[in-house]
Amino acid sequence: MRKAFPIVAALLLTTTLLTSAGAVETPRQRAKELVAQLTLDEKIAQLAGIKTDTEYRTVPAVERLGIPKLLLTNGPAGVSTGGLVQPEATALPAPLALAASWDVEQARRYGDIEGAETLSVGRNVLEGPTVNIARVPVNGRNFEAYGEDPYLASQFAVHDIQGIQARKVIANVKHFFGNNQEASRFTINNDIDERTMREIYLPAFEASVKDAAVGSVMCAYPKINGTFNCENPLVLNQILKREWGFDGFVFSDFGAVHSTAPSVNGGLDLETPTDKYFNPQAIKAALADGTIKIATLDEKLVRRYTKMIEFGLFDRTPSITPIPAAEHGKVARELAAAGMVLLKNERALLPLGKTKSIALIGTDEAKTGGGGSSRVKPLYTVKPSDGLKAKGATVITDDGTSLDRAAATAKTADVAIVMVEDTETEGKDRPNLSLTGDQDALVAAVAKANPATVVVAKTGGPVLMPWLRQVPALLQAWYPGEEDGNAVADVLFGDVNPSAKLPVTFPAFEADQPASTPAQYPGTNGTAHYSEGVFVGYRHYDAKKIAPLFPFGFGLSYTKFDYAHLKLTKDPYGVVTVDADVTNTGTRAGAEVAQLYVGSPSTVNTPEAPRELQGFQKVTLSPGQTQHVRFTLPQRAFAYWDTATHWWRLAGGAYQISVGGGSRDLRLHTTTFLAPGSVPHDR
Repeated sequence: MRKAFPIVAALLLTTTLLTSAGAVETPRQRAKELVAQLTLDEKIAQLAGIKTDTEYRTVPAVERLGIPKLLLTNGPAGVSTGGLVQPEATALPAPLALAASWDVEQARRYGDIEGAETLSVGRNVLEGPTVNIARVPVNGRNFEAYGEDPYLASQFAVHDIQGIQARKVIANVKHFFGNNQEASRFTINNDIDERTMREIYLPAFEASVKDAAVGSVMCAYPKINGTFNCENPLVLNQILKREWGFDGFVFSDFGAVHSTAPSVNGGLDLETPTDKYFNPQAIKAALADGTIKIATLDEKLVRRYTKMIEFGLFDRTPSITPIPAAEHGKVARELAAAGMVLLKNERALLPLGKTKSIALIGTDEAKTGGGGSSRVKPLYTVKPSDGLKAKGATVITDDGTSLDRAAATAKTADVAIVMVEDTETEGKDRPNLSLTGDQDALVAAVAKANPATVVVAKTGGPVLMPWLRQVPALLQAWYPGEEDGNAVADVLFGDVNPSAKLPVTFPAFEADQPASTPAQYPGTNGTAHYSEGVFVGYRHYDAKKIAPLFPFGFGLSYTKFDYAHLKLTKDPYGVVTVDADVTNTGTRAGAEVAQLYVGSPSTVNTPEAPRELQGFQKVTLSPGQTQHVRFTLPQRAFAYWDTATHWWRLAGGAYQISVGGGSRDLRLHTTTFLAPGSVPHDR
């Protein structure tokens, strides 16, 4: 039951309030009035979370002033840990699978589920999305984020946040920033040059602030050029709050705080999970010796209360309500299928159509997600065999622990489907890119026994595939979530025509990846040297002319597409518009992701990758149908970060614009010329 607050508190519960002069009072003004009424002890108690026998991931209320609790729950793959006991929730497909859809409307649907279920479990802040770039493919948390490209990650971050926050739940973009490996994550120092920071690792955070108005930011564990993120004034005060205009609040990753005064002054607003450094003794001592000021503490609370007022947290009492499992499960199934990438389909083995018998080899359990804080406790699961049986097929299962037995089982069926998987998790990286155990040998044995073999890869990122030439069909399913069995079957049987594209490059060999030396990863003497600079992911493979196993942006369909009629126009302000037509030239309805890449002039002082993603659109077409696509490119799409002026600059000269179905499937090309100079702040 809601407690009776004093009259002044009740007035503050409304979203807007008239002043004595009749003017509308803003949330920030109301927040300031609240902070002015707090005692020093109350202020300090509001600077950190608590953990008790009944509370966790909680910032306590101040009941006499009507200030409600801040109630955190983890994401970003659905509602995870919140409080002491983890609730059940919809296990969505991994965020990397979401990015593979290359469809931002799917991100909005994903965020809507996250936001709705955050409220259902009685919380009001969701710790997600994760937008860290997949710098090293073995990173244990790559499955939590959106891949290797900053533009792609930015677009998915923005739409996911919009979906979450439309539900009046405060989203939390993380981990700011450079949290690109789990190895030594609590102590690692990232040596990152200024240009690389701005072009690769910061854009998704910047878009989250500027385009999605994210309510909160989580500062990360690592150091950036010698200073921990949660006490780094360049990162938190200068870039985030002053330059980008972030008006929300910053809280720490759990245990990422290392000091009192440096963190207070460096821009951290809230310590979580508890008050190791933002405790009464430490704060009062710092106030007494003058290393921090009360005004600085006040501003932290004003920021947080302003967002809590804006999001209606003062207007509602959290409650636990049932999650509509079937309704949300239907969305999870659609999201999972939309993110599955068809990587190989020789002899048109897929879709399976009226296949009568299937030998299902491998783990017959739903792959609901990776490990660590993002793990969702699913409301239910659908295992692979049940999904296949629902399509009318006879299914024989074999767990794959005996290669001879698996091969014998495969021989008895029309089609063999081999499920391979990895298990990425927070806290550790994969030792290499190989599948664990005997999975490679299992695929080879089954493929030898049955020429109609389909491999379904349930991995959180790229893996090596020494058996690739032996199998005619390969579906990259990522971590499909609770609806695993149904979603995989939907794609294999053609009820869903695959339209996803890779958000990460799959290398052919371990040594091909960009960060291939110990100094780069996992680092030497406590420092990871980002010496590859801007050449991350496909930028590296293209610049070095290395053939990947599967390139960034690649994905097949059960139909085919063609591109034509490329047209370019440029307005007086340097904004470039690119038009093209996409046609379904096959016999099935399907969706294609039209991708636009820009190739900028490269110099010795400012080397550029041959091409960089700067636009994409997904279009759904019937057989024979043509659809027009248009891309609008602001000047920043052509710019590099100039370390002399500390701003975006055009090199000037000829820029190549290419459009097609993937980074190495570009069908249309044209050139535009731009004059050198700095990019205006509104461009």
